[in-house]
Amino acid sequence: MKEIKSKKTNILKKILIRICRILGYELVDQDTLEYPVANKLFQSSLSEPGKRSITLGLGETKIKRKANALNIIVKTCTSVKLVTQNKDRVFGREKSEYTFRTINSLIKSADRLKEKFSNLDVRFTIIDVNSSSDDLEKILNKFSNRKFQVDKIIVDLPKESNNNMATTMASIKKSFEYAKKCDDLVYFVEDDYLHKTECLSEMLFAYEKLSTIYNNDIFLLSTDYPYLYKKIAASNILVGENIHWRTVEESLLTFMTSKKMIEKYFDKLIDMATNQNNPFEKNLHDIYDQEKCFSPIPSLSIHCANINSVFGLSPNVDVKKLWEENEN
Repeated sequence: MKEIKSKKTNILKKILIRICRILGYELVDQDTLEYPVANKLFQSSLSEPGKRSITLGLGETKIKRKANALNIIVKTCTSVKLVTQNKDRVFGREKSEYTFRTINSLIKSADRLKEKFSNLDVRFTIIDVNSSSDDLEKILNKFSNRKFQVDKIIVDLPKESNNNMATTMASIKKSFEYAKKCDDLVYFVEDDYLHKTECLSEMLFAYEKLSTIYNNDIFLLSTDYPYLYKKIAASNILVGENIHWRTVEESLLTFMTSKKMIEKYFDKLIDMATNQNNPFEKNLHDIYDQEKCFSPIPSLSIHCANINSVFGLSPNVDVKKLWEENEN
């Protein structure tokens, strides 16, 4: 038998919804799992970029650290197999194929980001070293018919820079120098990371929420590196928009942070790109001793290293699916 609700109940419900809209509160219909104030289904997001983050069961976090702009700096080099080793990458393709698919995945993710953060200024900067002119043209052509501004920087190498590490360090140094000219958030990306479509929007929601909680700018990774599970280390676990985030103390060179952090630790970052340490990212890890760095669970991107590398494939991710989705 169909339940008949009284007109009085419906009227009271409508009045309550109107009051909640005026006061800025949300309700959850426990029977239908709908949000009557926002007129959305349970699966919908209630978070508003730059204003509030809402998680069912945890309530609302009013955003105090709004993201105003994002510059995605991609360091490309289609001529280098792997910097410090001769092992093949997963799937065994030419290096250019990983670069092209990285760009494809970033463009898709940036499109999704603009759907969520419509007022966010999103730009790309390609910092290239030793790619062929044909490969570089293919990279830039991928942005045709897109609304993102794209800048190109060619790194001129000194004659003595004739090894893979030297070219890599020159590219890294240029990326840090350029980041000081950016407006707000910067995402440094190596050209062998495939991103899930939701990657950038999840990172931006997390950046606003977590930096608000800690009242300070932070560092964010897109990759859940397997080597971080080799050590027994305490982590703080926080809830993001659709995934969890945990504090970590190490990373490789694909990470997001702010111009403010780049300026604060500029000398340390330039030193890392100038003087080779062991591990190479030691200075970055020293920074994480002072600042918060978060890694996603599960991973939002995969690092296409050798399949047996502890710095490579993230756990619990359909790597083949992500590879095929970003076919060149």
